[in-house]
Amino acid sequence: MKSKEAQIQSACINWFRLQYPKLKNLLFAVPNGGSRNVIEAKNLKRQGVLPGVSDLIFLVSSSKYPYLCIEMKHGKGRQSENQKRWQEEIEKAGGKYIICNSLDQFIYEINSYLKN
Repeated sequence: MKSKEAQIQSACINWFRLQYPKLKNLLFAVPNGGSRNVIEAKNLKRQGVLPGVSDLIFLVSSSKYPYLCIEMKHGKGRQSENQKRWQEEIEKAGGKYIICNSLDQFIYEINSYLKN
């Protein structure tokens, strides 16, 4: 069974693709999580996988930001130290980073981002 966080993220992607079909390929998931064996983990690290990268990346600029990174959390979920460092790097580079806990919050954040 999927985690609650994964369910929320799936709902967010489904909503986005229906609401913004012309932008659907510019919002994508980064498959950083999950369990992997040691060999696969080493291969992915050599290929550029970084710990802490946000769950979703939106490669559309707004009037204020060149791109948006979205970390999905459920309930009282908290960022890991790697996620906090990633957020700092994104913000220093001029990007916007948000944490979403629900589909409603995601809808609000995406619509706000695209209006600016």
